[in-house]
Amino acid sequence: MDDKYKKPILIVIAVLIIGSILILESRKVETGGGAPIQGQEVVIMDENKRITEKAEKYEPAKEISTPDAFINVDDISVSEFIGKKVILVDFWTYSCINCQRTLPYLNAWYEKYADDGLVIIGIHTPEFEFEKELENVKRAVEKFGVKYPVVLDNDYSTWQAYRNQYWPRKYLIDIDGFIVYDHIGEGGYEETEEKIVELLNERSRLLSEAEVLLDDSEPEGVEKTDSSQVRSPEIYLGFLRIEYLRNLPEVGCLSGSCEYEVFSPLELNTYQLDGMWQTGNEQATLKSDAGSIFVGFSASKVNLVAGSDVPVRAEIYLDGKKVGEEGGADVVDGVVIFSTHDLYNLIDLSGNYGEHILEIRFLDGGVSAFAFTFG
Repeated sequence: MDDKYKKPILIVIAVLIIGSILILESRKVETGGGAPIQGQEVVIMDENKRITEKAEKYEPAKEISTPDAFINVDDISVSEFIGKKVILVDFWTYSCINCQRTLPYLNAWYEKYADDGLVIIGIHTPEFEFEKELENVKRAVEKFGVKYPVVLDNDYSTWQAYRNQYWPRKYLIDIDGFIVYDHIGEGGYEETEEKIVELLNERSRLLSEAEVLLDDSEPEGVEKTDSSQVRSPEIYLGFLRIEYLRNLPEVGCLSGSCEYEVFSPLELNTYQLDGMWQTGNEQATLKSDAGSIFVGFSASKVNLVAGSDVPVRAEIYLDGKKVGEEGGADVVDGVVIFSTHDLYNLIDLSGNYGEHILEIRFLDGGVSAFAFTFG
């Protein structure tokens, strides 16, 4: 062959060989064969290190256990979001005033950050028997504008899995499935939201998504309460926690109906019953056609968890006078009507804290009273 043709032919052959090698190597990468692509080993090593370090520091997320019902979703689990989302698990119960005051923040976070990878799961663990009823919880979810999924935990199995003891309590689970933050009770909203955004940005980096910015706008419907000014604890009326009752007629009244009479003076942070009442584990139920509850408190707001199978009217008196503007949100012209089992706001002194005596004067029998809470 003439030398002038040899050089071009050799160049063509070399190009074909190199091209074939490149095609074969690309197919190896596509099918998972061959060595990792450049940087892949480093990524795997970094991921293993990250997971190992977290496992040494944090507990893994707990799964939802034996759910009784779902609201706003057909079914949901924690595990389905690990590796994909940041999860906020919130333990609450609907007649709890502390939980109610937290809901505007949860609703706002869900609206702000759901599209950025935040999932909120409300675990509704009941304090009272009536809070196990699905229809009661559905009504509360609608009332408070809750759009995120809610799971009924009537047997406390999810509560126990998290070793929880409080309403409300929030747990944050990162994209790797570790509980990296939790907060008990009200407050800490700024800190919690900052942690949410921090975890969302960790997720964004791992999934190569856009940075998430903190939206510090104030939620709607927030109830401001200065807890340092509230001098009254929760007061329960069932005999399992009856330490604040001051006019128990006799020991046998804890298992049956008894006639109660009020005596003076009424001490701060105590209550007295008037009329025929039957005391159960969780509640005191009015058995006579009329009766009263007196309570001495130091706060700006008074709420009563109560309910009745039929509507029961009650007049509200503050320091011996029927309320006007002092009446809470559920009081109209000095009268409240107890029906569905819920939390009723009876007194609202608009941030003026002080010691007072409240009388709830029931005009009908049949109401069950469970607990006073204050704000």
